Amino acid sequence: MFGAGGGTSSYREIEETDLIILWGSNARETHPIFFHHLLKGVHNGARLFVVDPRRTGSAEWADGWLGLNVGTDIPLANAVAREIIHAELVNEAFVGRATTGFAELAAAVEPWTLEAAERETGVPAAAIRELAHAYARADRAQLCWTLGITEHHNATDNVRALINLSLLTGHVGRYGSGLNPLRGQNNVQGGGDMGAIPNRLPGFQDILDPAVRARFGAAYGREIQPRYGMHLTQMLEAMDRRELTTAYCVGENPAQSEADSAHTVKRLSDLDHLVVQDIFLTRTARLADVVLPASAAWCESEGTVTNSERRVQRVRKALDPPGGARDDIAIMSDLARRLGCDWGAPSAEEIWDEVRSLSPIFAGMSYRRLEELQGIQWPCFSEDRLEPPYLHGRLWETDPERRGAPAPFAVSRHRLPVDVLDQDFPLRLTTGRRLDSYNTGVQSGAIALPARREAAIELSPEDAERLGLVPGERVLVSSRRASVTAPVAVDPALRPGLAFMIPHFPDQVDTNSLTIEATDPIAGTAEYKATAIRVERLPGDGTTGRDG
Repeated sequence: MFGAGGGTSSYREIEETDLIILWGSNARETHPIFFHHLLKGVHNGARLFVVDPRRTGSAEWADGWLGLNVGTDIPLANAVAREIIHAELVNEAFVGRATTGFAELAAAVEPWTLEAAERETGVPAAAIRELAHAYARADRAQLCWTLGITEHHNATDNVRALINLSLLTGHVGRYGSGLNPLRGQNNVQGGGDMGAIPNRLPGFQDILDPAVRARFGAAYGREIQPRYGMHLTQMLEAMDRRELTTAYCVGENPAQSEADSAHTVKRLSDLDHLVVQDIFLTRTARLADVVLPASAAWCESEGTVTNSERRVQRVRKALDPPGGARDDIAIMSDLARRLGCDWGAPSAEEIWDEVRSLSPIFAGMSYRRLEELQGIQWPCFSEDRLEPPYLHGRLWETDPERRGAPAPFAVSRHRLPVDVLDQDFPLRLTTGRRLDSYNTGVQSGAIALPARREAAIELSPEDAERLGLVPGERVLVSSRRASVTAPVAVDPALRPGLAFMIPHFPDQVDTNSLTIEATDPIAGTAEYKATAIRVERLPGDGTTGRDG
């Protein structure tokens, strides 16, 4: 709906905005650099609201914390939308000129009164009303989200529900007002920029567009097939059906990062041939038939990186790779040559110039200009000018031709988590990151940090007392897929019925063996945030057990 991703605003804008909402984001720990800019905004007078099932470190800085039940983001967003409509706070001029589908949205959110939303979400009606009025009345407002709403089986609808709020209020396409999907790891935005998406060519150009295919086909000397590829979840499902029997895995560790990890390991083990290109011998690499040792992109290679605000920056080689490791470009060029296509030995700059020639949003970003300006935000169509730091400014144009296609509202229906709670699995497990680590800990886990806490099952004080558990005691944590043992930690930031675990140390506690593989049909993201579990004492003194 709003393009290919990346924040619609810049970090500088969030320092100068009037209101910030973190929805499903504990940015203080998971995006600390971004949170530093956010705090500048708070110190400059911006109000901060945090929507999260846990009272996180980010919420400690907030004017309001809305502690919703896991999986109820859509009822909450719809209630905010309804309140904005009923309080006559809709930006009617913007909605009438730049959007479509308002009547359908208004009808869809009508059942979600403040009282109905309170019953479903657990958030007090007064807090919902305060958020709705503060957001709608703010002159400039930023709405930020991350994995807290995207790691669900209805992830796309969760995001659409938030986009609806920005359209209702006109908080998009203006300096200081925007939508910011915070990216999870370094250069994940850059991967999408370069076409690492199954339905897009570099620059987020639709592969079904004949003109786009013709342009790329002429440059490559090959016909570009008019069909979408598979995202990761679809590839894993195709492995089950034996429709995909060979895989080439570059810089990814699905054996530990995917939900229901035991199932993923079986899929990878059953492949006829698996190639892994990585800088570490990960668990996935240990399953591979061929391992290609690669260079570390942040210090052993030349190239570019794109951050969460769409800023493309130069990366300069500082070190030679260790013995046996090679630059990714060299590895892929050699592979292409052996497959009958000689690319020669292209440099990173030559490849980037080819990208610029084929992708209009990068056309004005020569290496010389990237160095002079210390990075440029896309889109950048010409070397003669820079575009505004925010996206979608066209929506404010009065000329219909310059304004272009209107932004559509999207009706988002509430659907509860797939992994239901019952007497056998009465606790809701949600997962997330900590400041010192990310994902499966391949790059961060080997570093000894005094403040690092071991992997544990974190429980509310009420649940720990009810179960008769004490901090440090090892327990058996079971879902409908697997069981693991983990020490208990008590966290007053958790409400009764909610548990929390990190995935960073799978060799200690294989958290992702517990999670469910239910996925969003559009994005393919698994529901890491909503697993049903039970916690049981171990026999004996509670200090030993098995991982399963």
